[in-house]
Amino acid sequence: MKVDDHPDLWNPDTHTLELYTKLVAFVMAYSFQEPDEEEDSEDEEEEDDEKEEKAPNPPMMVPMADMLNHVSNHNANLEFTPDSLKMVCVRPILKGDEVFNTYGQMANWQLLHMYGFTEPYRSNGNDTADVPVANLYKVAMQGVQSDLERQLMEEQCQMMREKGSFVFGKQGCLTDAEIQTALKMMCMSKEEFSEFKDNEGWEEDEEDEIPLPFSNEDLPGLKASWKRLIHEAARLTVRSYGDVEGGQGVKSDQALMEDKAAFEGLGSRKQNALQVRCGQKSILHRLMELTQP
Repeated sequence: MKVDDHPDLWNPDTHTLELYTKLVAFVMAYSFQEPDEEEDSEDEEEEDDEKEEKAPNPPMMVPMADMLNHVSNHNANLEFTPDSLKMVCVRPILKGDEVFNTYGQMANWQLLHMYGFTEPYRSNGNDTADVPVANLYKVAMQGVQSDLERQLMEEQCQMMREKGSFVFGKQGCLTDAEIQTALKMMCMSKEEFSEFKDNEGWEEDEEDEIPLPFSNEDLPGLKASWKRLIHEAARLTVRSYGDVEGGQGVKSDQALMEDKAAFEGLGSRKQNALQVRCGQKSILHRLMELTQP
């Protein structure tokens, strides 16, 4: 159907593609996705794998839930039942307090990208910062001292090219298995890497190995070579924000946010960008402290 063919329904000057795009964005930002029902057995899961993939459940508008704002430290949850949707409090709510929903475990950059707002960075317990795998490569390449070492490192890096970033939260790394694999690869000797290639991957016992924890409590106890790679990769990532050494960048950001008049004078876009940037840099600086050689 073309808009021009139905002037009684559509006005080409009003019902534009731009309007349609804005309406879709609005609906998606204020809608909920019904979760898929969990299967009762592995047999059913295998049968589902053989069938064509089902289309995702359509988004639903939930007027009451749409009225509630999000914070990570929320006091209510939207619960799905076969017969209804319920907003249920998860802790006592005093008279006069605002009821806060949750849109999920979302970092400030995700909230800004999807919903156009951020939480104060200290309040968002789900904040994250990415350390690009490319920065790990750069650090690893800095230690090579011969053409043979360079060739070995380039081969090792090539096998990890598909990885984008390692994600760190306020309590540690959220991509434990990925960073452990990368660190093991980067620190292999020529003989170990040759055996790895001959086996076309890890040995069976290593494949079943439980990933090491990379929480804030565990990071200081990692191998010295691993800590150096993480520390220097985090340092390179901080520099990409234009920061100088010594954490002065994040300190100046924090001082700007604490200056109420200066912060309010920034405008909403710069305020949100500052919250995202400061939260990410704080995580990266903490990571550098925990992996200090």
